[in-house]
Amino acid sequence: MMAPSASESILHAEGLSKNFGGLKAVHGVTLACEKGQIHAVIGPNGAGKTTLINLLSGDLAPSDGRIIFKGRDITNLPAHRVSRLGIGRSYQRTNIFLEFTCWQNCWLSGQSRESSSLQFFKPAGAVAAVRARAEDALRVAGLEARADVPACEISYGEQRQLEIAMLLAMEPEVLLLDEPLAGMGGEESAHVIDLIGRISTDHAIVLIEHDMDAVFAVADVLTVMVDGEILESGSPEDIRASDRVREAYLGDEIGDLGGVAE
Repeated sequence: MMAPSASESILHAEGLSKNFGGLKAVHGVTLACEKGQIHAVIGPNGAGKTTLINLLSGDLAPSDGRIIFKGRDITNLPAHRVSRLGIGRSYQRTNIFLEFTCWQNCWLSGQSRESSSLQFFKPAGAVAAVRARAEDALRVAGLEARADVPACEISYGEQRQLEIAMLLAMEPEVLLLDEPLAGMGGEESAHVIDLIGRISTDHAIVLIEHDMDAVFAVADVLTVMVDGEILESGSPEDIRASDRVREAYLGDEIGDLGGVAE
């Protein structure tokens, strides 16, 4: 499956660039993702992958190019407004409240989606809606049995699942996942990959991940970045067969994918 066109995609970056002084961290990147699709971005250290995610999420303002979400230009919107529109992101390091329970983490995340989140007195219906979103997010993430357990007492893999549940509680349409498998063992990784595959049905997902076995197993589209630019984009089969990708960093043994890292 090739990447969707701008007219088909829910999220579309066009000619996106980010300069830090004389360094071109991201240069001329065009990328699209549609609902029901996992678009993985891979590349060696310094390829510009995380910078790209920071641009898409509003954490960084681009030097050039445009970002279109559901037909709306959101290029220069700050991160909190991008999040409110329906684009959620995770980070390489867990971003949860360790002293709070899993349910409280999801409730707080879901509450942040409300325009009246800073008001002390809210309609009962709004409170019930946030509660329902938190409970549903925990269920989807497979953490309903851990709802009342402090986040500091669950495993690292479960903390990563909780972080995704917190995103789901905000009801995003697009998920930007930055190395969700970082630091995990095989069994924990399998749980998270299964979760990502399940939620992709109802979301557009942009995935950065260094675990190439997982990437090739779950991605619908792969974009390969090198030195801030797109080297190639296409289906996992196309990327595996690409001489350009092999020459860039996968090596002569295309089945040996361990050399690709963040």
